[in-house]
Amino acid sequence: MRQLLALLVALCMPAVTAASPACPWPAWERFKARQISEDGRVIDRSDERLVTTSEGQSYALFFALVGNDRDGFAKLLHWTSNNLAQGDLARHLPAWQWGRSQQQWKVLDSNNASDADAWIAYSLLEAGRLWDEPGYARLGQQMLWRIAAQTVRKLPGLGVMLLPGDYGFEDSRGWRLNPSYLPPQLFDRFALVDPLWAEMAGNVRRLWLQASPKGFAPDWLLWTPAAGIEADPEHGSAGDYDAIRVYLWLGMLARGAAQRDELLRHYAPMVELTTRGGQPPESVDARTGKAIGHGPIGFSAALLPLLASTVDGHGALEVQRKKLRDQPVEAQGYYDHVLSMFGRGWDEDRYRFDNDGRLLPAWSAPCSE
Repeated sequence: MRQLLALLVALCMPAVTAASPACPWPAWERFKARQISEDGRVIDRSDERLVTTSEGQSYALFFALVGNDRDGFAKLLHWTSNNLAQGDLARHLPAWQWGRSQQQWKVLDSNNASDADAWIAYSLLEAGRLWDEPGYARLGQQMLWRIAAQTVRKLPGLGVMLLPGDYGFEDSRGWRLNPSYLPPQLFDRFALVDPLWAEMAGNVRRLWLQASPKGFAPDWLLWTPAAGIEADPEHGSAGDYDAIRVYLWLGMLARGAAQRDELLRHYAPMVELTTRGGQPPESVDARTGKAIGHGPIGFSAALLPLLASTVDGHGALEVQRKKLRDQPVEAQGYYDHVLSMFGRGWDEDRYRFDNDGRLLPAWSAPCSE
């Protein structure tokens, strides 16, 4: 039986150079100790208001699932529902930001953030499947229906697409989109629930290709009524602290996922730039390819999966691994922490995604039907 399981792991998971992990996940335990309150709130200590975002809660839910931490998952979900979703995630998408203002703890921005909504729904669906918890799966489906009803639009020349939030992202000029809010593997998984998301998964891949003519992702873009892409009116065509996640999500796509090879070839310039410079740039203009500065340590972690997934990236991969060993993430660095959890967790073989976007955590039977 053990030999059969080992064979299944080898067949279902891409080859990696890191050793197979043992439970528990020490990085998750450190993340909990540094970033999460006892009652399940992810705290960004770099902000004097000690804010919590739906993004932070969504990522932590995913990490808890990867770490097989049922109690931690339940606490995070309970806090998110009670404080960001008026006690009911089935009826209310979570508010984006919560924190301290004028000596009161409250919602600071009630608009939703659709990337967080998607990650929460995904983690609920997968927690329901992996832990055999039907209540989680039902809630994930209910969130998907609400996301579709509130935040999905049909854009001319593109089709159905997820806006970054319920309001503030569409006007007479067009629709503002954030490519990093659109991990393809999540939409592939949602397609198993509703065909709407299958169409969107294809549209996301097309958007990623069209938005990066030089092989570098922008943070934001404007999709116009004439069905073309223009620079975002607020952020221009720069790609940095949001765009780094595009390379992260791409690197983690399963080997057999739709258009993976095409996307890897398209974004090869980021691999080349990181290899040449010895570290990722802080910012790259998506229209010109001009790079500026050196990215923080979290950028190095975020690029590990992409570097591991391309033949030309293996030299840079070892450089970034050494950099991460020599330069620990600062305790106050919330964003560096989450990028490190995603990138290093994948690089350590803690988890994978299958061709349909299902999660394959190291603690589970790796081949799902």
